[in-house]
Amino acid sequence: MDFNFKKIATEAGGFFSRAKQYTEETFLKAERTDLDPHFENLLQRADKTEEHTRRLLSCIESYLQPNPTIRMEEVFYEKLELKKDHAGRMNNLELLAQAMSDAGEEFGSTTPYGSALVKIAQTEQKLGQAEREFVTSSASQTLLPIRRFLEGDMKTIQKERKVLNGKRLDLDACKSRLRKAKTVESQAAAEADLRVAQAEFDKQVEITKLLLEGIQTAHNNQLKCLRDFVDLQMSYFAQAHQMMADLQRELSGSLSEPHIGLFAKASPNTARNGPVLTPGDDLK
Repeated sequence: MDFNFKKIATEAGGFFSRAKQYTEETFLKAERTDLDPHFENLLQRADKTEEHTRRLLSCIESYLQPNPTIRMEEVFYEKLELKKDHAGRMNNLELLAQAMSDAGEEFGSTTPYGSALVKIAQTEQKLGQAEREFVTSSASQTLLPIRRFLEGDMKTIQKERKVLNGKRLDLDACKSRLRKAKTVESQAAAEADLRVAQAEFDKQVEITKLLLEGIQTAHNNQLKCLRDFVDLQMSYFAQAHQMMADLQRELSGSLSEPHIGLFAKASPNTARNGPVLTPGDDLK
């Protein structure tokens, strides 16, 4: 195996030079190159964007899937790019519909109570399907674009910022060596290194600045994602409201009929005084 010892030595020398410069800046308050205010504002906006976007993503994920175990499992399988069929996993509304349907069949759909259970179960099943469609659409139109931004553009920005900080340390280390140079030869060598470091630093500043200015485009894209999310919510809740209104109208007649034992209302006299007895009646 061939090793480029010169390259390894150069990288090691650069690493120790950066470490020395960082230590002097941290503990000895050595001079450091400052970035212009506009660039600093771009960096702060990027940090705030990442912070709030991660929080937003986490909250939307929790809203769409409150169960943390299932949520983490789904992310785990997605990260590994494994295919797993989630069609068999019922949501809470579908579980409720199944329980009501089973109870309705047990009591008999011809009885008032059993019939009501079956009708409610059918609506809850439709609500569960509507919720499933809402969650799926929200994940594809809102969650995934936001996650791609964090795992793509944002990671690239952080990577280039790290490179920029390294170039800045190299530049300041060269400035420090130039100040400490005693001979003409050492000054000439330090000046040559400084010119190279300055050029690399300026180039990296432009690369990072270009990426940071792209944050505005990310904001515009996420704004569209949020609008889509609101539209999906509005459609889902409107659909759910209509389903429940139809169910309420369907049940209102049967639930108010006096012959249904569970829902029959006692007369005021009976409720206060108990059963009314006529002369000759025996208490049993």
